[in-house]
Amino acid sequence: MLALVAVLSLAACGAGADSTENSTGNPYGLIKPGQLRVASLGDAKPYTFTDANGGFTGFDVELFRDVAKRMGITDVVFTGQDFSAILPAVANGQFDAGVAAIGITDARRKTVDFSTGYLAGYLTVMTKKDSGIASADGLAGKRLGVVQGTLQEAYAVKNFPKAGLVRFPDNNAAVSALNRGSVDAHFLDYEAAKSYIAQFSLVSAADIPSFDAPAGFAIEKDNPALRAALDKALIEAMEDGTWKRLYEKWFPGSPMPEQYLPGGDHTGTPSAAAG
Repeated sequence: MLALVAVLSLAACGAGADSTENSTGNPYGLIKPGQLRVASLGDAKPYTFTDANGGFTGFDVELFRDVAKRMGITDVVFTGQDFSAILPAVANGQFDAGVAAIGITDARRKTVDFSTGYLAGYLTVMTKKDSGIASADGLAGKRLGVVQGTLQEAYAVKNFPKAGLVRFPDNNAAVSALNRGSVDAHFLDYEAAKSYIAQFSLVSAADIPSFDAPAGFAIEKDNPALRAALDKALIEAMEDGTWKRLYEKWFPGSPMPEQYLPGGDHTGTPSAAAG
């Protein structure tokens, strides 16, 4: 009996030691201690995209790497996904975070948590010069491309009920369809539209201020330590001017939300998001 007590005591001590080690060695509950595994997009320029060497870059990527570094993490691994797959993959624990200008909505909060908001913008109806579509009102009876699972899709369902929505896995596929004539217009983020318009000689039929859904970093639910660390690092990046520098780099000439500038209300809710 004394031997049994001794064995149980040793087991309890060992369990306590492991628990303490896990807490100190992996304070944010990451899949791999010291590494952030991130689900993202490879074609959402200038937010997140792959360069000529296959590496991820863009505003969101640079900002997240800066935030991670402030948390003491330099090993950040980005993996491309379809937009509609990002949040389920984060919710299921396949990734530590989702980073792709993801708009924060109540519906999405049911499956994942978010950092504080860090980005706002506009939405654009993009079309060919000869399409005859000159405004959002001209979408009635037209085939409108949207990326499945994005805020643009939700917005179009609500605000363009007379348009025939055609869903795509990403912007590249939708723009290819637009150039082929398979759809009459594509509804996407304003910043991404600028690049496609310049590349394919397309036009903007409407630039629309979006709704109260700022972009945030998505993480698995019930991880307050990771969320608090992300929020603290994000606010530091806003206060020391890092956010402003990256915004000016990736969105030259675009309106700059005051909420994210030094001295701004970093807990406020700007009026737009990208995805």
